Amino acid sequence: MESRTNVKTFAVVAVALALITAGHYLTPPEYALWHGIFQRLYYLPVVLAAIASGWRGGLATAVVAGLLYIPHIFQTWSHEPHYALEQYAEIFMFVAVGCLTGILADREKRQRVELQDTAQKLSKVYTELQNTFEQVKRADRMSAIGQLAAGLAHEIRNPLSSIDGAAEVMEAAEQPEVVRAETMSIIRKECARLNRLLTNLLDFARPRAPEQSRVDLLSIFNSVIELVRHSAAKGIQFRTEVPENLPPLVGDREQIAQVMLNLAINAAQASGGEGEIVLRAFEADNALVVEVQDNGMGIPKENREKIFDPFFTTKESGTGLGLSVVQQIVTQHGGTVSVAPQQGKGTTFSLRFPRPQQVSA
Repeated sequence: MESRTNVKTFAVVAVALALITAGHYLTPPEYALWHGIFQRLYYLPVVLAAIASGWRGGLATAVVAGLLYIPHIFQTWSHEPHYALEQYAEIFMFVAVGCLTGILADREKRQRVELQDTAQKLSKVYTELQNTFEQVKRADRMSAIGQLAAGLAHEIRNPLSSIDGAAEVMEAAEQPEVVRAETMSIIRKECARLNRLLTNLLDFARPRAPEQSRVDLLSIFNSVIELVRHSAAKGIQFRTEVPENLPPLVGDREQIAQVMLNLAINAAQASGGEGEIVLRAFEADNALVVEVQDNGMGIPKENREKIFDPFFTTKESGTGLGLSVVQQIVTQHGGTVSVAPQQGKGTTFSLRFPRPQQVSA
């Protein structure tokens, strides 16, 4: 493509040189003004060739223009040596302009190529960073699941003990029908409890492709609370505030659940083993607002500008990606994240999402 463009350019240059030269030779000497115009027109093909092929193209075209112009000078202006000398000097200007324009064009081309190479490298680096960030996000997600699993292990033992005891009762010979029915009821109840716990855990641990749907925030809140309460201190209480007529949030249920899980875990860790964590949602100013409030120690002033930075953490075992992931997910949903920390009085994270649109469930 570039070689074809160069051929067309030089065809135009050749035609221009021929026409300008013909104008010189066919115009009578008494039309000095026209000869001056034709003389200056030589700069156009010289500059065009220099832009297309650099200083070599500019120099070659300038030399050709000079060779075409010299016979005319000799034939027409030899009787005026002073004027002829000016015309010969003009030829050196052709060469100077052609070389200078070509050098500048070559520099611009090199810079353009360097910029293209840099852009490609930056694009590659950006892609690699995105892939790395996604991998670390998954690692951070599994780290949170690991913390929850430790608390769930204790909860799983209780229903297992109940099931084991019920099994022993069932093994006893000739139990009354009422006792057998109660025992079976206990087994079913505890199995359902185990299944519910494991289902909630898998809902957060299993990655899937983003999918826009109508998200019931109260259901998300209850699911998150059920998970977090098993790893939180016993002195921490959870409460939800969701109006009955609140419209559903339109977004990715799994990602919204991840956001709420990260914020709830942070709130539980900041509460110091006691206090209340409130998960609320409401409409305000044509937006759907979701808040997570705790009454812990708050965020120190020196850390408030850094909490959303990737890899910033004050925890020894933290990855520093929890709040960064929260901000990224909320931004992808067209929302914003803000925080109202009061040191020693707790923290409230507020998520503002666009007004819900009509999306099929």
